[in-house]
Amino acid sequence: MKTTRCIRGRSPAGGAAVLAAALLCAGLPMAGWAQGQGGEFPNRPIRLVLPFAGGTDVVARLLAQRLSTSLGQQVLADQRLGAGGNIAHEAVARAAPDGYTLLMAAPPVVLNPLLNPKVGFDPVRDFTPVAVVAAIPSVLVVHPLVPAKSIKELVALARRNPDKLSYGSGGVGSTPHLASELLKSLAGIRMLHVPYKSATIALTGAMAGEVDVVVVASSSAAPYVKNGRLRALAVLDGKRVGSMPEVPTAAEAGYPQLLAVNWYAVLAPRDTPVAIVERLNAESVKAMNAPETRERLVGIGGEPMSTTPAQAAAFIRDEMVRWGKVIREAGVKAE
Repeated sequence: MKTTRCIRGRSPAGGAAVLAAALLCAGLPMAGWAQGQGGEFPNRPIRLVLPFAGGTDVVARLLAQRLSTSLGQQVLADQRLGAGGNIAHEAVARAAPDGYTLLMAAPPVVLNPLLNPKVGFDPVRDFTPVAVVAAIPSVLVVHPLVPAKSIKELVALARRNPDKLSYGSGGVGSTPHLASELLKSLAGIRMLHVPYKSATIALTGAMAGEVDVVVVASSSAAPYVKNGRLRALAVLDGKRVGSMPEVPTAAEAGYPQLLAVNWYAVLAPRDTPVAIVERLNAESVKAMNAPETRERLVGIGGEPMSTTPAQAAAFIRDEMVRWGKVIREAGVKAE
C-alpha cells in the first residue's frame, strides 16, 4: 500500500492549483490533499444524526461521548425524528461526504425501503457503512394468563385456536411485527396482528392483557419479566442475554431462524473517503468496547459489536435479503 506524505507550508498566489497538479504528478491521491487542505480530520464538530429516541439515543450518546474525547472534536447527537426515521435517513444520504455528518442507523434504515420503494434513499447505494457498533436482542413475551411457557407450547396453542391469539407491535413493518410474521411463517400458525403507535405502547398493551404476545427489545422487557407482569418464552438471538439468563434462545426452543436483533450502525454518506471511514471505524469500535461503555450496554441488555466497514456493509445487505423475504411472503405493505 502506498503511503501519502503530508505536504505543509505556504503556497504562493494560485498555489492551490499548483499543489494539486504536483500531487497528481507525484501519483498522490487528491482525496488526501482535499482532507489536508483544512487540516487533519476532524478539525470541526461532527454531527451524529438520530432517527429515533429510545435505544438509538442511548447507544448514540454513549458513542458520541467517547468519540468526542478520542477524536478531539465534539460529536453532537442530533435528533431528527419523524416519518419513521426517514427524515434523518434522507438528510444524511444528501449530506456532504466529508465525515462530518453521520447516521446512527437502526433496522428501519433497511426495512423502510423494502416496505416503500418510493422513500428518498437506498440503504446500499446512498451510504458508506462505518461499523455496526451495538446490538440489543429482542425477546418474545406473553401475558401471564396465556397458558404457554415455551415457543412450542405457544405454537401448539395457536394451532388449536387459529386467529384467536393476538400479538402487538409498534406498527406495520416494525421489527416486532416482522418478527411475529416470521414466527407465523416458520410455525405455520395464524395470529391476529394489533398494531400500536410504538413498541412501548404495545408492551403496555401486553401487560394490560389487550394482546397475548409481543416481541420487544430485551432491555424493555427484562424489568417486567422479573416482576411477573410478563412471561418470556425466548430470546430471538444466537445466545442468551445476561439480564434474563434463564430464558432460552429461539434456537434452543427449536426455531433457529427466528432471529430479531435491534442493531445500531454508524453510516456515512456515499463516497466518504476511505481514510475517514477507517478512522471513524477504528475509533467507534474502540469506544464501544471500552469497559465503561460495555458495562452500560450490558446493563440494558445489549452488547458492543466490532465490525470492519466491509463487514458492516455485508451485514446490511444480509438484513435486506432476510427481511425482504419475510415482507414479500407475508404481503406486508407500508401504511
